[in-house]
Amino acid sequence: MSTSSNTVPGSPIESQVTAPAVITASRRMYWSVRRELWEHRSIYIAPLAAAAVFLLAFLTGLTISPVHRHEPLDMPYEFAAAVIMGTGFIVGIFYSLEALYGERRDRSILFWKSLPVSDLNSVLAKFAIPLVILPLLSFTIAVVTQFVMLLLSSAFQLGSGLSVGTLGARMSFFHMSLMLLYHILTVHGLWYAPIYGWLLVVSAWAPRAPFIWAFLPPFVIWGVEKIAFRTSHFLRMLQYRLMGPEPSTTTARSGNLMEMMSALTPVQFFSTPGLWGGLAVAAIFLATAVRLRRNREPM
Repeated sequence: MSTSSNTVPGSPIESQVTAPAVITASRRMYWSVRRELWEHRSIYIAPLAAAAVFLLAFLTGLTISPVHRHEPLDMPYEFAAAVIMGTGFIVGIFYSLEALYGERRDRSILFWKSLPVSDLNSVLAKFAIPLVILPLLSFTIAVVTQFVMLLLSSAFQLGSGLSVGTLGARMSFFHMSLMLLYHILTVHGLWYAPIYGWLLVVSAWAPRAPFIWAFLPPFVIWGVEKIAFRTSHFLRMLQYRLMGPEPSTTTARSGNLMEMMSALTPVQFFSTPGLWGGLAVAAIFLATAVRLRRNREPM
C-alpha cells in the first residue's frame, strides 16, 4: 500500500522540497581552503613559532645587553620580517609537496572525490595556500611582531631614561608595513608561482619520496648542461627565479632590504617579462596537476 502525498504538483512547497541546494563556486573554494587549514596546521603554527622565538631572543637582548641599556636601541625589524617570511616560504614548499601526495598516500582522495568538488577546485585551493594565504598570514604575523618589538623597545628606552623620539625619527612603522605587504604579495606570491606549481605537479605524480623527485631533476639538468655545454644558463634561471627581480635603481644596491623592496616599483615589477613567463609556466603546471589528480590512483 502506498501513501499519496498531499503536495500539489508544481506548488512552491514541492519545489522547496525537491530542489537541490546550489553551492556557488566561491563557496566551494572557501570551504576547500578551510579544509587545507584544518588538515595542515603547520601553515600558521610554524610562522607563529618563528615569531615567538624571535621575540624571546629580542627580549633577552634588551634585558642582558649592556649596550641597550645606555644607547638607543638597534631594532632588527627587517630581520624579524625576513625570518617570518622565510619560514612561510619553507612551509609553502613542504606543504606543496605534501598537498596532493598525502591524500593519495592515506587514500583520503577517494572520500574527497566523492564530494561535489572538482579536481580544478581542489588544486586551485591547494595552490592558493602558498600563493595567497601564507604570504598574507606571514605579513600579519610580521607586523604584529614588529609592533610588539616597538612597544618593548619604547618601554626599555623610557626605563633607561632615553628619549623615545629618536626611535620614531628613525623609522615609519606604517610605511615599513606597506613596503612589506607589497614585497610579500609580489615576490612571495606572484613571482614564486611557477615554483609552487612545479611542486604540486610532483606531489600529484610522485610514486614515492616527492622531495627527491622535486629537486633531483633540476640538479640533473644543471649537471648535464655543465658537462655537455660548459654553460650554466639553467642554474642562472633558477637563481633569477629564487632571488626575485632586481631593481635597476642605485637605491637597490645600498644593501637595505626595505629600500630594495621600495625601489622595485609596480611599473617595473609588472613589466618584467620573467613575471608573465613564470605565470604562464605556473598555469601549465596547474593544468598538469589537475589532470594528474584526476587520473592517478591512490597508493
